[in-house]
Amino acid sequence: MPQTTRRPRLLAACGAALLSLATLPALALEPFTATYQTTFMGLRGQADMKLAREGSERWKYSLNVAGAGARLEQSTVFEANGDQWRPISSTDSQRGESGLAAMLVKRRSVNATYDWNAGEARWSGDVKDDQGGPVKLQTGDLDGMLMNLVLVRDVQAGRSPLRYRLVEDGRSKRQVFERQGTEAVTVGGRTLQATKVVRTDGRRQIVAWIVDDLPVPARLLQRRDGSDHIDMRLQSVN
Repeated sequence: MPQTTRRPRLLAACGAALLSLATLPALALEPFTATYQTTFMGLRGQADMKLAREGSERWKYSLNVAGAGARLEQSTVFEANGDQWRPISSTDSQRGESGLAAMLVKRRSVNATYDWNAGEARWSGDVKDDQGGPVKLQTGDLDGMLMNLVLVRDVQAGRSPLRYRLVEDGRSKRQVFERQGTEAVTVGGRTLQATKVVRTDGRRQIVAWIVDDLPVPARLLQRRDGSDHIDMRLQSVN
């Protein structure tokens, strides 16, 4: 596994400008555990994605990817008040644990805090001088992990446009996903119809396949320079 200086982002796109949501029903959050088969730069592994309640309005959404001696972990704690889902804190880390990955995968850990009272986000840990913030927060801002839930929610509700504002790594950035019809996907041996949505940002592209009634994407694909970088395919969810 080649050395990675920037942590791979499964859905490094988001930060919602929640337009036209008032006329649409909120989708209820429910705890779940999902298992994915993953391919990272040609190496196979497994990922566990979980949503757990942290309090009356707080939730923790986490992802753990392991394989070929490397581990990637991401999590976000967020508040959900109706359609208003906003990040409170997040962590993002990668490391090599054994074999060649122990030598080639650079250890990195970043923590973020989203202080809505102060109206700013800050980052600590293995960040560059210009990535610590603060960044001024706006209503609807999200981090990269929370994007997974928001995108699924919005696609299933038929919301449009799919425009978001990502606040991550000491900056904010507008992101737009486009619907590209439907395609068949396989989940746990079943063939299901999924809505395909795509975000292209220069040499990077994120593709998600979203199935009605599933709380997570059935498949997530990150591409760089036209080649597959990370591919996650859902195996089960409960």
